[in-house]
Amino acid sequence: MAHPQVIFLDAVGTLFGIRGSVGAIYSQVAREFGVELSIPELDQAFKESFKDSVPPAFPGVDPADIPGKEFSWWLAIASQTLKRAGMLHNFPNFPEFFSVLYDHFATEDPWMLYPDVYPALRYWRKQGIEMGIISNFDSRLYSVLDALKLSPFFASVTLSTEVGSAKPDPQIFAIALQKHQCLPESAWHIGDSLSEDYHAAKTANLRSIWLNRPVLKHS
Repeated sequence: MAHPQVIFLDAVGTLFGIRGSVGAIYSQVAREFGVELSIPELDQAFKESFKDSVPPAFPGVDPADIPGKEFSWWLAIASQTLKRAGMLHNFPNFPEFFSVLYDHFATEDPWMLYPDVYPALRYWRKQGIEMGIISNFDSRLYSVLDALKLSPFFASVTLSTEVGSAKPDPQIFAIALQKHQCLPESAWHIGDSLSEDYHAAKTANLRSIWLNRPVLKHS
């Protein structure tokens, strides 16, 4: 098989994942505010709230306004999560809690780098293959990539919140390809989501690879 010109990778669930669970991290931060939360109920409520949310893309928005839009997008999910779990009333100052929680996800602490990532990235770099990220995360991804020492591997990062198009929309793949002056048939995309990564990249005419990671719990 001929080497691709570019290998694009998804970020969360592909390069790194949540350390433990979203509910566990919410609970950890909540304790700083003297609030105890039920992790299993939070995990289920977050899953439902995230599924019901609109894609994190803001077409036509001034770049200077994007961080605020990202914050508001996640604020809506977090508040809906706690409402569904019947725990929003536990916080005397929910906006303050959420601000701390939001910043926490921009650090290394909540994330776990998968052990196969560094060997794969080093191998592809030795082969002279360009690498990029295509993600429906937000601009906090840059600080997470820096913290996990992943930034040097990637020539491009294409975020849905910055380009106004989110996976599975083919447009986000087209934008990423333009950054490398690469045709779809000369690029691979690897990701953990069947719909947003595998099928979406295939529809955009990239060679698509589904990374079926087992669901693990990490402390």
